[in-house]
Amino acid sequence: MMGRGQIPTKEGLDRARNRSPFPWMEMHSDTDKGFVNAHLLKYSEETNLRFSRSRPYKKNDNCYVEQKNWFSVRKRFGYLRFDTLKERDLLNDLYRNELRLYKNFFLPRMKLKEKVRIGSKVHRKYYPAKTPYQYLMESNQISETKKEELKKIYNSLNPAQLKRTIEVKLDNLYRAYQQKQRSTEVIPFKRLTPRLVTKYTVQ
Repeated sequence: MMGRGQIPTKEGLDRARNRSPFPWMEMHSDTDKGFVNAHLLKYSEETNLRFSRSRPYKKNDNCYVEQKNWFSVRKRFGYLRFDTLKERDLLNDLYRNELRLYKNFFLPRMKLKEKVRIGSKVHRKYYPAKTPYQYLMESNQISETKKEELKKIYNSLNPAQLKRTIEVKLDNLYRAYQQKQRSTEVIPFKRLTPRLVTKYTVQ
């Protein structure tokens, strides 16, 4: 989203809900004013969604989201500031299409099974790694019709082609950033992801 207005917020939430293979029951946000405001309260009332929030300065209340900030955001896009409409559209194109499909259908996750403290050490055991697609196919929370739709999407995808397309679109995004900068300075090392350190300099 560009900004935190009522209309962009509503449109963004509607798009996210429409892409989800299961119905939403609740919205849970942190305490940022971009979320805890009258717009979101009104939206939750109109859509009959429960609305809860985390405690201030307790990021573990949102642990399932916070743990993805590195993998889903910084690892892919680095620490550059993308703040133009063109850059926003390029980011959304990736998140709504190839990157979303690649992550949900082909990248496995590990879920914690148990955590036991023995003396000063903590021992963790995990369930076998599965993709979000596999978790949904085993779930009884979505219909068989929806599972068939997901299976058709999965069978139509080529992970290698998705990865190549993601790389091309990432290149387009960083070219847009370079054009915006209009500078001959090299992009600071610490602001790039590891894959981009030697690849990108502003022309």
